[in-house]
Amino acid sequence: MKYTTEILVNVPREEFIKKLDNPENMKHWQRGLTQYEQLSKNPGQEGAQMSLTYQMGKREITLVETIIKKNLPEEMHASYDAKGVHNLQKNYFNDEDDKTRWVTETDFQFSGFGMKLMGLLMPGAFKKQTLIYMQDFKKFAEEGISATDL
Repeated sequence: MKYTTEILVNVPREEFIKKLDNPENMKHWQRGLTQYEQLSKNPGQEGAQMSLTYQMGKREITLVETIIKKNLPEEMHASYDAKGVHNLQKNYFNDEDDKTRWVTETDFQFSGFGMKLMGLLMPGAFKKQTLIYMQDFKKFAEEGISATDL
């Protein structure tokens, strides 16, 4: 399942990247994030891995993020792996005056009957979740509003 999402954030790209590229800020725009752990000696670099744990309703989900390409401030690509799901996300950051356009190209690949069925029956839920994270980042970057307060 592939889709593209985008949002215009009213902060200069340099400030946008500084906020996005700081793992301590993830809790402010990734709802449900309960913990993260660097798994590599080279955090934030290409090839680095990080474990991310989310509470989503009554379910706890742990993903492993792997940075595939990091060419900031223009782009950063990463994969996210959990049981039954592989997600490749390509992020592009473009200057628009004093604003930043954030475009994501997302590709979910499912394995196992349950996850394939969920992807088939609820494709909109995945895109909606991506947009929520992007909108929460916008609130955090522009207004300092944390998702932990929502």
